Amino acid sequence: MKIQQMTPFTFPVFPALFFSIFFMFSTLAKAASDVDTSLADIYAEKKTTISADDAKGHFDLGYWLYSKHGKSLDGLSYAKKEFETAAEFFELKDADGSIQKFNVTDEDSAAWNSIASNYKEELVVAFESLALEKTKKSKTKEAKRKQPGEFSAEERMMTLHKIADKHDEITAAEQLSLSMYKVAGDKYKSLDKKMNPDYWAMLFAVIGGLGIFLLGMKNMSEGVQAVAGNRIRKMISVATDNRFAATLTGVTVTCLVQSSSITTVIVVGFVNSGLMLLHQAIGVIMGANIGTTITGWILVLKIGKYGLPIIGVAVLCYLLSKREKVQYIALAFMGLGLVFFGLELMKNGFKPMAGVPMFEEAFRMFDAGTYFGVLKCALVGCLLTFLVQSSSATLGITIGLASTGVIPYETAAALVLGENIGTTITAWLASIGATTVAKRAAYFHVLFNIIGVLWITAVFAAYIKLVGGFIEGSMGHNPIGLVYADFSDKLSYAAVVTAAIAATHTGFNVTNTVIFLPFAKVFARVLEKFVPEGKVKEVPHLTHLDYRMVESPVIAIEQSKGELVKMGDGIAKMMDWAYDIIQQEEPDEKDLKKLFHREEVMNNIQSEVIHFLTELMSGNVPYSISEEGRIQVRIADEFESVSDYISAVVKSNLTMKEKNLKLTESQMNDQLKLHGLVKDYLKMITHAVEVGQAETISKAKSEGDAITHQAKAIRNSYLESLAENKVDPHLTIAYSSTLNSYRKIKDHLLNVAEALAGEK
Repeated sequence: MKIQQMTPFTFPVFPALFFSIFFMFSTLAKAASDVDTSLADIYAEKKTTISADDAKGHFDLGYWLYSKHGKSLDGLSYAKKEFETAAEFFELKDADGSIQKFNVTDEDSAAWNSIASNYKEELVVAFESLALEKTKKSKTKEAKRKQPGEFSAEERMMTLHKIADKHDEITAAEQLSLSMYKVAGDKYKSLDKKMNPDYWAMLFAVIGGLGIFLLGMKNMSEGVQAVAGNRIRKMISVATDNRFAATLTGVTVTCLVQSSSITTVIVVGFVNSGLMLLHQAIGVIMGANIGTTITGWILVLKIGKYGLPIIGVAVLCYLLSKREKVQYIALAFMGLGLVFFGLELMKNGFKPMAGVPMFEEAFRMFDAGTYFGVLKCALVGCLLTFLVQSSSATLGITIGLASTGVIPYETAAALVLGENIGTTITAWLASIGATTVAKRAAYFHVLFNIIGVLWITAVFAAYIKLVGGFIEGSMGHNPIGLVYADFSDKLSYAAVVTAAIAATHTGFNVTNTVIFLPFAKVFARVLEKFVPEGKVKEVPHLTHLDYRMVESPVIAIEQSKGELVKMGDGIAKMMDWAYDIIQQEEPDEKDLKKLFHREEVMNNIQSEVIHFLTELMSGNVPYSISEEGRIQVRIADEFESVSDYISAVVKSNLTMKEKNLKLTESQMNDQLKLHGLVKDYLKMITHAVEVGQAETISKAKSEGDAITHQAKAIRNSYLESLAENKVDPHLTIAYSSTLNSYRKIKDHLLNVAEALAGEK
């Protein structure tokens, strides 16, 4: 199976996404350079009140710093310094009972020389014990043996603390200093790692997780489409004037293709090619907005930890199974596993942000507590989605931030509202170069979401309160005001917040659709007024935007079939014009111009259909779609050949008229009768293409034989008349060419029927 190529709209996603996330990380990292100097001033002032050799004073200052400012790196750093200073002081009891205080940092200390002399062996053993611990941690070679006279100040302090408890004459001036130094040091390392995370590691985790997340969405979409392809195609066909049916179609198709962007681009393409009316498109677009919320509910499932096992089992089924249907089911589950695994990676990337003051300060700018704060958050969500052209991507980022406590639920809800506007950029870009009606459909998508976000932000506080109550009733916790640090079960916190975000997204889109659905036709009339037709009549045709349909092969193949039906209808019109021209004494220039122009249109449509289908079949598509694509390529070629032979009939007729040659009344009637038979044959074959009737082949063969028999009878009758009357050779050539063209038309149409039946 082949890997599908990236479409023109898919390609910019990752560079834009990388830039956006990198910019966010670099901005937050820059905030870390702002240092609060107030604690340094307090520390400097308090230190002046302590004498240099007051071990207890240094310990008390360190403990005060640890207990009151132990949540900051500065507080722990100063506390470590004071504990270490206190731990450097020892007291020696002389023989006469007097106490001598000394500092191990004093290189010329007579007290140390006395201890080194009296307790040499114990000091060496203590040193080697310390060295052994050090080598185990660093995994280095055995440390070099040292004598007490060679000890550094730190080694003096550590060894003395080891032997002080065994000798009454040697005591630490402050007994807890060394242990508190270790406690503060460990806490400092932990806090330093938390407050100064590895930004590159965080960035790579988020980018990698998001890439895996999007790949999972794509695989899941492809797998489901391949399995449910026929159902999707039937759903498209029922998108009638019934606005509720159109909306339901939009909901269902989007749930299956996992992207409102794909659905709206498809709608714009259908409108552009004349397969869907504007008010039908409006209903489908509103339904697509509801369908896209399924992504959030998928992420509510508590199976994140099973992402990798799901991927493993699905990959094995995909590789080992020989049945195509099983392979695509496995592909869908593989996509599901990748979605959860990618989200877990993103969560791990965002997790270091939670509780870090600089990040909290930075994200405080996106506080949804006020109306303007809500608008600011919505704008951020809109811009990010605008850049990456994927609401699934920004939804994944939003859930990753919220489920790890980096941003509160309220901010996430406001971001999601903005993402609804940002996702409209894809359909808007798809309308560039399209017909006016297609542009109206794209503009409706933009207006629908903007108006919806404007009214929902006006009642945002009440709306999220309603959502919070719903989540509390179903999950036992209200997401409003929920604090990540205070929640013992982090997985439950993530589930509650994710469900709240999904409910916010769905509730908004359902409510918005219910409000605007009754006015679908009113919107259509308003758009027709404000986006008028151009001065030059527009002809629906395939354009570059249709390549985005490759994202949904089952729908793309349906649209290309519609183009084939249009080719059949165009050929039928050519037959009508040819019928009139044959009977005219002087050919109507207008009819001639229309007929030959239509032949050029058939050539162009054939070229575009074949190019489009070639792109489609080069991707990762089911065998059934690939096979149907090959059939459609053959049909397009046969229909184009039919248009050539219709033109050939008219050209032969023009040749006769230019040379003032006329058929007898009987011969003309025979030709018109044959023309009618071929036209009816064309109508039957075109209908078979439209409804996919493979069984038409038997009828096509019998009626084709009748046309062949009729053409031979006319030819034989004409040849017999040559023996009785002298006829201009040019007339014979032109008439024979005409009869041959009709037979060729029949042959090419029979080839179409054979293609539908699967015959080679």
